[in-house]
Amino acid sequence: MTKQDITALIRELLEQMEPQVKGSDYRPTDPGPQPQDTHLKDGDFVPDVTALDLRKLYLTQDPANKARFAKMKEKTPARLGSGRAGPRYKTLTMLRFRADHAAAQDAVFSQVPEDFPKVHGMLDLQTLCQTKDEYLTRPDKGRRFGPEATEALKKAFPTPPRVQLVVGDGLSSAAVMANAPDCLAALQDGLKLRGIPAADPVFVRYCRVGAGDAMGDITGCELVCMLVGERPGLVTDKSMSAYLTYKPRTGVSESARTVISNIHAQGTPAAEAGAHIAELIETILRRKVSGVALRRDT
Repeated sequence: MTKQDITALIRELLEQMEPQVKGSDYRPTDPGPQPQDTHLKDGDFVPDVTALDLRKLYLTQDPANKARFAKMKEKTPARLGSGRAGPRYKTLTMLRFRADHAAAQDAVFSQVPEDFPKVHGMLDLQTLCQTKDEYLTRPDKGRRFGPEATEALKKAFPTPPRVQLVVGDGLSSAAVMANAPDCLAALQDGLKLRGIPAADPVFVRYCRVGAGDAMGDITGCELVCMLVGERPGLVTDKSMSAYLTYKPRTGVSESARTVISNIHAQGTPAAEAGAHIAELIETILRRKVSGVALRRDT
């Protein structure tokens, strides 16, 4: 058989073969999901997925016991019963996840408004950090003050206050703006009712918890109470905590702090937290200890 014969044979075989898949018309065996009427027109706003309550968002199809699972789900904001579309998340589940993640990022990188301290009657200070990027990458600078802030503190508090109230932006500006004013008002009222003198509150920008220790070095206060925005998560971007330290000073151990965490709408409400903090301050001042030692003493 010559080369020409082989070539002709191959050509004949190829002509008899069926067209390849890529060259044929696409004929799906499953019609797949079809467009549905959403009742939305061009220019209409899409519903805000962040407004949905995660405790009530139940997307599992054909559950064995929906009522019992839904009752359990009301006790936690965890993403349970989110359902699935084949091997993937449902569209609503994924959109909510991405929206919560975006809100957490915004809370970290956004700033508390410049006029926030003035509006709420607080002395405006700043740590050694000059930018948000420096604050995130240099935690040590967020715990210390420069000469200008030090002088401002000494001038504002010439005599050591018994209780130093501090509001720090921390890792969530949204948490501070949402919770600090109400919490601070309830806290000040609680201290006043107990006859405990407290210095005028101070706002610290680019603030870490350790900045309260440096403030103790400068003012000589007996106790520092710092309200600070916490690292946001996917449940909320508005979680604030209160750190109470007796005899604050640079180098104090973290175990020497008493912490009230999860101050936000889905946790402990701001006003309720303020009243509780005032009660704790009274206890700490009476027993002259904070942190884990306070529990042992209790």
